[in-house]
Amino acid sequence: MRAFGFLSFGHYGGSPTQGGLSARQMLHDAIDISVGADELGVNGAYFRVHHFAQQSASPMPLLSAVAARTQRIEVGTGVIDMRYENPLYFAEEAAALDLIADGRVALGVSRGSPEPAERGWESFGYTGSTDPRGADIAHAKFEAFVQAIQGEPMARAAEQPYGAPVQPGQGLRIEPYSPELIRRIWWGAGSRETAERTGTQGLNLMSSTLLTEATGAAFGDLQAEQIQGYREAFREAGHAHTPRVSVSRSVFPIVTEQDRMLFGLRPGDGADQIGIIDGHRSTFGRTYTGEPDQLIEQLQADAAVQAADTLMLTIPSQAGVELNLHILESFATHIAPELGWRPTTEGPVQGDPIR
Repeated sequence: MRAFGFLSFGHYGGSPTQGGLSARQMLHDAIDISVGADELGVNGAYFRVHHFAQQSASPMPLLSAVAARTQRIEVGTGVIDMRYENPLYFAEEAAALDLIADGRVALGVSRGSPEPAERGWESFGYTGSTDPRGADIAHAKFEAFVQAIQGEPMARAAEQPYGAPVQPGQGLRIEPYSPELIRRIWWGAGSRETAERTGTQGLNLMSSTLLTEATGAAFGDLQAEQIQGYREAFREAGHAHTPRVSVSRSVFPIVTEQDRMLFGLRPGDGADQIGIIDGHRSTFGRTYTGEPDQLIEQLQADAAVQAADTLMLTIPSQAGVELNLHILESFATHIAPELGWRPTTEGPVQGDPIR
């Protein structure tokens, strides 16, 4: 690990008298947390995307606002559900965001996770999937998105083209065009097979908060094996560039008595969890809570944290700006330097070369 950022689910709702946030307050808090994190040298501000839920959605307005208010921090998603996207409009938005952010983008995308709605993407107008999870349309949309952001022609000029200096029948690419955007696209993978396909495609890997297997091995060890498979597939495909790899963890440093009251471990918090998701017996990562020396030792022993270049800290975003910046500052001050952290003042995050 040489970089860390925060991953926000963007929860809102609940009774205002009991600290519940409105959607407006959640969005403003997200921007303020990002600005504060940028000042701390934190490397990334990433947001989950869920539809039909009181959580973050339609991420481009938020990411654009964050990019405009910050200087160095990477802005991105973890992850955008491709089932709900128009791939060409998404390509336009992604390129515009990349240009606004001066290349500080890390867009995580995937097939999408289980959700409250029954085939909710069909309510957005995207029908025709024969897969109950919508994987078929997600992958088809992603292929079109990749073609678009790489500048391939996605339409033909009319016989009498209006409003643009083009020749009749000329191939037209999506505009704006950001040449290096493809290097800033990540695929969210929850299985070894998906990770290996991601490596073959030459994309960055955003390893999920869960893995669709449960062998009894530690979550970090399973995830490290997934990352190794990804890198082997990347190398075998002959890609020449250097990819990025991220993992997510819940980490709460205890440096004050208030921290101890808020984040003290409850029974079961300090162990991996096993559950069923999408019909698969799956392993979910543990929560790390403790004093800095304990957390340094535990995270150094987490094989996946050591294998990745970027660690995303899941934060209790609904708890407000001050508390979340305290968590990030505590991690940056007391823990991250011992794990190899390089703040944004030292330049953009670099991945590990594939040999």
